[in-house]
Amino acid sequence: MPPAAHPLGLRCLHAHATHPQPDLALELVWAQLASQGARELGATLGWCYLSDELAHGADAILHGLRQHLPEVAWVGAVGAGVLGTGVEYLGEPALAVMLCNLPHNDFRIFHGRHPLPPAQPLSLPRTGWHAHVAQVHADGQTPDLPELLRELAERTDTGYLFGGLSAGQAHSLHLAVDPSDPAAHPDSRDPGALGLWHGGLSGVAFHQRVRLVSRVTQGCAPVGPRREITAADRHLVYELDGQPALQCLMQDLGVRSSLRSPEWQREALPKVRMTLAGLTEAHEDLLSHGAHFGADSRVRHLIGLDPAREGVALSEAVSTGMQLAFCQRDAHAARQDLVRVCAEIREEFDPSEHPDSQPVGAIYVSCTGRGGPHFGGPNAEMAVIAHALGDIPLVGFFAAGEISRHHLHGYTGVLTVLGG
Repeated sequence: MPPAAHPLGLRCLHAHATHPQPDLALELVWAQLASQGARELGATLGWCYLSDELAHGADAILHGLRQHLPEVAWVGAVGAGVLGTGVEYLGEPALAVMLCNLPHNDFRIFHGRHPLPPAQPLSLPRTGWHAHVAQVHADGQTPDLPELLRELAERTDTGYLFGGLSAGQAHSLHLAVDPSDPAAHPDSRDPGALGLWHGGLSGVAFHQRVRLVSRVTQGCAPVGPRREITAADRHLVYELDGQPALQCLMQDLGVRSSLRSPEWQREALPKVRMTLAGLTEAHEDLLSHGAHFGADSRVRHLIGLDPAREGVALSEAVSTGMQLAFCQRDAHAARQDLVRVCAEIREEFDPSEHPDSQPVGAIYVSCTGRGGPHFGGPNAEMAVIAHALGDIPLVGFFAAGEISRHHLHGYTGVLTVLGG
């Protein structure tokens, strides 16, 4: 039997503030939440994002939140900046918090001491609680992180993750605590008991009853065609569609000098430094939206050239059969793609198609290389989302890497909307 509907209906409240002192930043945020009726909401789940400048006070902030709302489970992370509806805090001490009154039986907190259990085979009858999708925060310095993300995705029914990597310079923290856990004590000196984690993964998994719509928006545009990797050795790509990879790169960048010419490096290297590579596995769509990268595409840095063997080295190990397109960061393409994903999400909540569902809250994880400056002005990235989705509660952070499905991305945004 599904749980009874919440008497207030599914709702989210959010608040954000900037202040160099962690306790005063929390006081400002709590005053906003209290004025919105936080105590009466019956909140069960909260998100807390701190900028790096406040990371030293993460324990005090989380302790204060747990004192104000002792029944709430918390997840979150430290970012290079934090996000709220219509506003971006970059390079300043800031805090963003969102509360939701999801039924307790619709989510589960996980972390290193309480991992998500393996998924049951879909061919078997559904018994007990099972994860449909999961939001994940992680420390980017964690060994074998791609493999850990893939394993975590396999513990959900859909294989879908969304989230990002903590971006703190000195404190790569992520937050996860469930007050129903006997080991979770708000006054403990043990960071894990308080809910603070270094290394590994943490987050919240959701039951299939929870309506979540998530999309990835890319920040780069292809500068050449999609090609297949036909010869490679670990990080080195030697051939694309049977042609030397370095020749393909020079062709896409419009470099006319011969590789044997003394002018070649002078002409090519400034363009190469601005160039990256979009990748997908062989069976995935690299360019599924015309001139835009698809949701499975991941952008990787070029880390070297091998003129003798005409190879191109990437920051990810590759194999033959994978698809590749060279690309560059592009503000216009990023804006277009952000508008596109917002429109897709808005359509998912079209009352004519889904009369019983409406957006009640959102989480946005953006790359540290995006934000207002990349989009043309202060708060410009968040203004695009607010224009498309309206004034719904939204929080998020600028991450050191974005997570969607089981992939780790760069230069992207991951927008996830909770429907009520």
